[in-house]
Amino acid sequence: MFKQLVTGSALGLVLLSGAAQAIEGSVDVGEHNTNLNLGLGTTSPGLFLKGNWLRSDHDGSTYGLGLGYNVDIGGLRLAPTAKTIFTHPEDGKDGFAVALGGGAQYSFNSMWGLYGEYYYAPEGLTDHLDSYQEAAGGLSFTPISLLNLRVGYQYIELNNKGGRKDNVLVDGPYVGASLRF
Repeated sequence: MFKQLVTGSALGLVLLSGAAQAIEGSVDVGEHNTNLNLGLGTTSPGLFLKGNWLRSDHDGSTYGLGLGYNVDIGGLRLAPTAKTIFTHPEDGKDGFAVALGGGAQYSFNSMWGLYGEYYYAPEGLTDHLDSYQEAAGGLSFTPISLLNLRVGYQYIELNNKGGRKDNVLVDGPYVGASLRF
């Protein structure tokens, strides 16, 4: 009951935060991983909701749902965010993490920009993990308003409990593309 109330409240806040929320879908591909993303309101100031599914060829997968708030300061956008992540590591037990962090984007002009994000969950905010850590950053190119292309570097690690091998889901460069509606 409590989970349904929180989920409903979060969705309601996102819908009330602006009448013209844009939907964004993206895919990021690295040498041994794929990350699919879907977001509502991620490209405009105010509340946003985003979800993802990440699959590593060798170390497992994660499913995430994040709620954040975009703040624009000139060409800089800051996005403090809380993410709930379900983890399915190859060498550990399924669990979850509540990671806190955020992202930043700086636009040089309407086409080029830099971006970065970092999320962390200590042992107290995880189940079957000692910690969860995620970082990414890179360069973005927006040739038209509906399309964004990215190249960057990403690192995601699940530090497992009980002497189990840690799972590094992503550690390397990737390319990505987003469509906005």
